[in-house]
Amino acid sequence: MAFSERIARLKSSLIREILAAAQRPEVMSFAGGLPAEPMLPKVDWAKMPASMGQYGMSEGEPALREAIAAEARALGVPCDASQVLIVSGSQQTLDLASKLFIDPGTEVLLEAPTYLAALQAFQLFGADCISVPQEADGPELAALRQRLEDHKPAFAYLIPTFQNPSGTRYSEAKREAVAALLDEFGVTLIEDEPYRELVFDAGSATPIVSRLQKASWIYTGTVSKTLLPGLRVGYLIATKDLYPHLLRLKQSADLHTNRIGQWQALQWLGNEQYRGHLAELRDFYRIRRDAMQTALLEHFGDLAEWEIPQGGLFFWLTLKQPLDTRTLLDAALAQNVAFMPGEPFFIDPDANPGHLRLNFSHVAPERLGEGLRRLAAVIREAQNR
Repeated sequence: MAFSERIARLKSSLIREILAAAQRPEVMSFAGGLPAEPMLPKVDWAKMPASMGQYGMSEGEPALREAIAAEARALGVPCDASQVLIVSGSQQTLDLASKLFIDPGTEVLLEAPTYLAALQAFQLFGADCISVPQEADGPELAALRQRLEDHKPAFAYLIPTFQNPSGTRYSEAKREAVAALLDEFGVTLIEDEPYRELVFDAGSATPIVSRLQKASWIYTGTVSKTLLPGLRVGYLIATKDLYPHLLRLKQSADLHTNRIGQWQALQWLGNEQYRGHLAELRDFYRIRRDAMQTALLEHFGDLAEWEIPQGGLFFWLTLKQPLDTRTLLDAALAQNVAFMPGEPFFIDPDANPGHLRLNFSHVAPERLGEGLRRLAAVIREAQNR
């Protein structure tokens, strides 16, 4: 078959394959970033205008764009509605940005570790990915400067607030320093913020794009983690030099994001009902995070090290006795437990063994302990071979 040359770089998504294997109800899945089903809000479609079933604007519904711009300005992001593009989940932002910036061999700067599906998207288009190690409060600044001096990345892709997979929240000092470096070297920033609203502990997290003075930027988010992932409604906000190109790429991709999902998102964003929902969501997930921390101390205290996440949906574990955690998947699934190996979150998976990403939002607290006990037993058996 005469496929395009990029098909040779196309990789399947390990997380999607694990989620498919974990569909059995008896499986306790710590693998995906799935919201807790009891916290998915009840939606009312009765008042939706029939016109929402018609074709719409590629930019997205005007009222929704206004609401998103208002929320972003409240965070310090300098924008208006004309810079907002509604996308089919923030994953589409990564696809559009890849099409805009990446040719085979284009350099892209990432965190180590980084979001698996971003790595998949960038590598599909032929990016030469370079990475910066993470510290507890953000990237290692000396390494970041060195990368920018030695390379010419088309953009830096960063997740500064409850990073996926590590859970790291950049400090204000790191945010300021990163912005200064990107301005100094003229590197575009793609700032991905899917977990911003899922904050459990006090702390500030002003977007990095709000601090940029010269560099272009794209700021992207989604309602998947706070409302309904099935709506497939996300957004990007871009500087005016980038927005027209992203809009045309959107037009050629899918014409427009589904209007029915946009209408539902608009019923929530920015109002008191939504703020109340967020408060309930944070309390609910904080309880589940704390329950996982207790269970981890019991079953993984001698096996791994980790930081307690201050927000988001994941714990990031580093095994004290490293092994390739991908080799544990079959044994874990045989025990009706699913998890996400850490290796695929790195540019060079084979050089970074011994990490696990564990989701705490989906499994009920009363089942957490048993699931982690089984997973710990699988790891111990592998290490003792």
